[in-house]
Amino acid sequence: MRDIDGSYGEGGGQLLRTACALAAITGEAIRVRNVRARRAPSGLAPQHLMAVKAVGALCEADVEGLELRSQDVVFRPGRLRGGEFRFDVGTAGSVTLVLQALLPAAIASGMPVRIHLIGGTDIRAAPPLDYFRFVLLPLLARMGAEIDATLIRRGYYPRGGGEITVAVQPRRLRPLRLEAPGTVREIRGIAHVSNLPTHIATRMRDTAARILADVGRVDVEQQTLGPEKAVGQGGAIALWTSTERALLGGANVAQRGIPAERIAEAAAQSLREDIAAGATLDVHAADQVLVYAALAAEPSVFLARTISSHAATTLWLLQQLLTLQIHTSTAGTCTRLMLQPGNR
Repeated sequence: MRDIDGSYGEGGGQLLRTACALAAITGEAIRVRNVRARRAPSGLAPQHLMAVKAVGALCEADVEGLELRSQDVVFRPGRLRGGEFRFDVGTAGSVTLVLQALLPAAIASGMPVRIHLIGGTDIRAAPPLDYFRFVLLPLLARMGAEIDATLIRRGYYPRGGGEITVAVQPRRLRPLRLEAPGTVREIRGIAHVSNLPTHIATRMRDTAARILADVGRVDVEQQTLGPEKAVGQGGAIALWTSTERALLGGANVAQRGIPAERIAEAAAQSLREDIAAGATLDVHAADQVLVYAALAAEPSVFLARTISSHAATTLWLLQQLLTLQIHTSTAGTCTRLMLQPGNR
């Protein structure tokens, strides 16, 4: 059994989610201790609990320590399987964070997998659903993954209640090779609010368009949703641009008491800085694709404006559980990162 220190690096939930996904794929039992030791409160929150349960369901795992605030989890995987699954976080816990654990295992199962998830779709400190749909999934499609996500209803803090379905077809992952940014001609996006005044989405849209106007054509769709399409009040903005050699995004979730302009500014400015740096992946995508790159048959390479603490922690974890060489070098103002998988 591999022993993993959950307090390593940024010491958050991503380490646990990724560790369980890799255990399901490799078939090797793990123990993760000091779970979320650098968070307050520490230990398993509902979304982390559900992520581990969900991955466990895909591989019929024997799991110990599955209780709220547990800081010690033992995960003994069985065999990965396909089929239909339904998971309800039970709170506004993020469905996209649960999917961070589920998708690598689902892709590796070699069988069709259909997942119905209930929880928060646009939650602070988690990728908003539109970023997941229009940045992460297209990146995985470039790697050969076939994943369809359907939004049924949005849900926000504190009630949750959002619903999505995700269908995964068995595919072998190709490497991701993004070595030059290409020319940005258009930036697209969605600014949405639910059960809130329309002007909030309008202000987010207009702020993003102003900040990015000199980068390329900006086309941000504005959406105002009512009770039939969303549970509770909330909103978010997601922006993205795609070239033949790069895919970059930026996103932010609306928060009570923070002006719409500041929400949009954070998303747009982050994207603008990635474009200016010549990055081929934005800072957040750079840490989310690492596990998929490590599971591909050949080396992947990309340029990132910076390597986040999330990414550094994930790179450490990947080397604990997989045979993997990591090469970094400087490419202008970016870091060039190459992941070279070995035999598993």
